[in-house]
Amino acid sequence: MKKTVLTSLIVLSSVMGFSQMRINELGLFLGGSYYTGDLNPSGHFNSLTRPAAGLIHRFSWSDRWSLRNGFMFGVVAGDDARSSSFAQQQRNLSFKSQVFEVHSALEFNFMPYVIGDKKRIFSPYMFLGISGYHFDPQGLLYNQWLALQPLHTEGQTKAYMRTQISVPFGAGIKTMLAKRIGLCLEWGLRKTFTDYLDDVSTVYANPADVFSYGGYNGVALADRSISNDPLSNVGRQRGNSRTKDWYAFGGVTLSFKLNERQKKCAGYGNEKQ
Repeated sequence: MKKTVLTSLIVLSSVMGFSQMRINELGLFLGGSYYTGDLNPSGHFNSLTRPAAGLIHRFSWSDRWSLRNGFMFGVVAGDDARSSSFAQQQRNLSFKSQVFEVHSALEFNFMPYVIGDKKRIFSPYMFLGISGYHFDPQGLLYNQWLALQPLHTEGQTKAYMRTQISVPFGAGIKTMLAKRIGLCLEWGLRKTFTDYLDDVSTVYANPADVFSYGGYNGVALADRSISNDPLSNVGRQRGNSRTKDWYAFGGVTLSFKLNERQKKCAGYGNEKQ
C-alpha cells in the first residue's frame, strides 16, 4: 500500500513538473449543506438544508487535471418531527451542528478547459480527495442549544471524536464567464467514518448511566420520545449503527485566475542570442 501511494505521488509530481501550463485560481463558494443519517435518512436538498460558504484554491497543470485545496463551512441538521415516518415522529429527536472542513482533491475535466481560452470554455468535471472536518452536534432544551457529545446521551463510556476525516467526492460543471473569471456548479458528498454526526447511533441507555455523565440535561436530551414511562425505551433501538453518516455541500464557485505561466522550450525563441 505504501509503495502504491509513493509511486502515485512520484508520477503526479513528474506530470506536474514537466507540464507546460501553470494556472492558479482562487474561488468563493456559496451554496448549501446538509447531512444524511438517522435523523434525515434519505433527504437531499430538502427543508433541512442550511447555507454554506467556502474558499477554494485550484492549481491546474493541464486543461484536464487540477489540484484543489479548500476550506468549507456549513450547518447540518436533522429533525424527526419533519419526517413522514411515524416511528421517527415518535422518537422525536433533533439536532444541528456546524461543520468546518479543509480538503485536498484531484479534479478531472471531461473536456479541455482553461479560463481565458475561448476554445476551451466549458467542461463537466469530477473530483476525489481527502478532508479533515470538525463537528459539534447540539440539541435544543428549554430554548437553549446544548452540546450533546459531553452528555453521553447513549451512555457511552468513551466520548466520540468531533474532529475526524472524510472522503469528499462529487461532480460539477465549469464554464468561463470572462477572460479571468470562471463559474463552477458543484455537488459534493462526504463519506464519513462516524455514526455520531447527529449524536444518534445505538440504543436507549439506562437514564442512570446517562445521568452519571450528563446530569439532568443528558437524561432529558437522550430520550425525547412521546412516552409516559422514561424507562420504557431502555435497550430499544435509538439509531442504526450499521450505517455511517454523510454530509454534503452543493452550490456555485466564482473563480478568479491569479496568474498563468507557460514554460517555453529551447529552440523556439528561448535560445540565447
